Amino acid sequence: MAIVATVLAALALAACAPVWNDPYPAIERGQNILYTAFTERPKHLDPVQSYSEDEASFLYQIVEPPLQYHYLKRPYALEPATADGMPRLRRFDGGGRELAANADASRVARTVVEVRIRPGILYQPHPAFALKEDGSARYLGLSEADLRGVRAIGDFAETGSRELEARDYVYQIKRLAHPRLHSPIFELMAEYLPGLKDLQAALAAAGEGAARTGEPRGWLDLDRFALPGVEVVDRYTYRITLQGAYPQFLYWLSMPFFSPVAREVDRFFAQPGMAERNLTLDWWPVGTGPYMLVENNPNARMVLARNPNYRSDPYPCEGEAGDAEAGLLADCGKGMPFIDKVVFSREREGIPYWNKFLQGYYDASGVSSDNFDQAVTLTSQGEVSLSADMEVKGIRLLTSVSPSIYYLGFNMLDALVGGAALKADKERARKLRQAISITLDMEEFVSIFMNGRGLPGMSPLPPGIFGARAGRAGMNPVVYEWQGSDTAGRPVRRSVDEARRLLAEAGWPNGRHAQTGEPLVINLDTTPGGLGDKARSDWLAKKFRALGVQFVVRPTDFNRFQDKVRQGNAQLFFFGWNADYPDPENLLFLLHGAQGKVRFNGQNAANYENPEYDALFERMKAMPDGAARQQIIDRMVAMLQHDAPWIFAFHPMSYSLQHGWVLNRKTGAMVRNTMKYQRIHLERRDAARAAWNEPVVWPLVLVALLLAALLAPAAIHWRRSETATAVPVQERGR
Repeated sequence: MAIVATVLAALALAACAPVWNDPYPAIERGQNILYTAFTERPKHLDPVQSYSEDEASFLYQIVEPPLQYHYLKRPYALEPATADGMPRLRRFDGGGRELAANADASRVARTVVEVRIRPGILYQPHPAFALKEDGSARYLGLSEADLRGVRAIGDFAETGSRELEARDYVYQIKRLAHPRLHSPIFELMAEYLPGLKDLQAALAAAGEGAARTGEPRGWLDLDRFALPGVEVVDRYTYRITLQGAYPQFLYWLSMPFFSPVAREVDRFFAQPGMAERNLTLDWWPVGTGPYMLVENNPNARMVLARNPNYRSDPYPCEGEAGDAEAGLLADCGKGMPFIDKVVFSREREGIPYWNKFLQGYYDASGVSSDNFDQAVTLTSQGEVSLSADMEVKGIRLLTSVSPSIYYLGFNMLDALVGGAALKADKERARKLRQAISITLDMEEFVSIFMNGRGLPGMSPLPPGIFGARAGRAGMNPVVYEWQGSDTAGRPVRRSVDEARRLLAEAGWPNGRHAQTGEPLVINLDTTPGGLGDKARSDWLAKKFRALGVQFVVRPTDFNRFQDKVRQGNAQLFFFGWNADYPDPENLLFLLHGAQGKVRFNGQNAANYENPEYDALFERMKAMPDGAARQQIIDRMVAMLQHDAPWIFAFHPMSYSLQHGWVLNRKTGAMVRNTMKYQRIHLERRDAARAAWNEPVVWPLVLVALLLAALLAPAAIHWRRSETATAVPVQERGR
């Protein structure tokens, strides 16, 4: 019975102890930590190479470009980050005369961008900045013996720091041209900074002889090389001279590509033996941001810790309508960051991720198809709200339209859907594209295959981007007609009968050629898992059958599919584009003739060409936002709607859930340095975790009692046997 008593006592103590299923170390309990997850391991954390959303979650918290997006304002607005005010822009003509800010872009020969950064900004503590007593670098010239046992940055005993300077930004811009780094924006930036290509050639030549100069293999001292058009003015100021007019360049100054890299850091990581230990800038980024990477195990866990040298920026005091009511301005003026540490756990499967969120062990979660019905309810009008189970837990739903467009593109070089050389053929092909655009009901597609998480597209421009029109003014009149009043009405997709009429005018009545009677066949080129999977392809085939059109899916592997698009051998294809920055130029260029995929290997996969559209694009792209720019955009969009080189499928919507103890969280795809703004109400989280994860001990108690009932007869029998056979000491002596 003593065993049973011990078990019951242990159960009683356990019931009073912290929850049993806590996945985190006991030492972290009660700490100011935000817990989240990631599903894909980051491939690059070097700011010169990183260009994916998976990597942005980490990198944007560590490194700081000169500019950032205002956390709360929509439409998105740039503001200084490390810069001491917005950059100064000056435009000059070919004769060197300065032009007015609103001068026609065709007159601009060069644009000078001058950036001044704030004094006093410090880098995070790092061994690359550690110095000896004589002022030399503490960790240069390391031998294999010096690196024995070193596996992470934290294994170096000493760290140091220094002030951020203008030269660090110039050093990083030079790294765009490094021949071994392969920056994804090199070609684009070289159009406006021609000196980048000359620098790349010089670095390639120098790299071949680096060993002869005594430099460590793999490192080139970029300070030895000039980059025409980029210069340090003084300790806190640098200047960039761009070829022509490129107002969108300021958006690039909010991305890690233009964040600072200190020469000492580059030199430190280039030492022999470092790369073999994953001691590289690609694995351990270094910056001036609010957090620094202290644990990098991309297969299990990534940890960001507060940068003790961060300057503590104030939380914003203004936003958009509704922010104050949502509590997003309550921390106005308070120093950031609020959270001491961010722990990212790797979750390869959606179900464990979701379950841990419901248990309170993740502070926020996305909404996947697997848990959509459990999290969200849809009304008959398509309105979205939280399910009752989520509301009981105090969970909040955040939604936003992503600055993206998914579309079905027609290859305009294809004789059938693009038209042959004759004007009449092109007109017939245009009506064919319009008929298909009406028939493929994107509202139904989004409802069935995306749980309603998408906004039907009217043009390439998603809401929130300058130039996008709402309501009747933004409706695609080729595909929709307006029903109701201008203010209370809505767009309604045109009928299939309208599509059949257009198909007949295109020369294919009831899906048959008017002269030969041959059937009309439309081919979709795709990859496995895309629109070619059975459910989606069956849906598409059904829609085409309503027109009497035969539909064929031509699936192939990704590389072969890309080749078909590049060579102009596709007919109909499904693509998407995420805007790099919130400007209409970054979306409307996808249909610019000079970006044709076949002729120029650009991003215009439809190979659409329209001289009027191209001329308007060249004017629009360099104009400031305003009525004149809006007028041009309206005309361009109307042309695209009429010509229908795309079926404007949908703009995806982002659905996110967060617990009630997460404060200051606002969705916005362009704002990626979000961690410093968020705050955790620790007491509310601890209470919820305890309530939601109470150990259920009664089954164990029942098992203990049953065990006691089974063992009791044997224990009693054993006890009696021992008593009966025992001989008193006194009797043994007789």
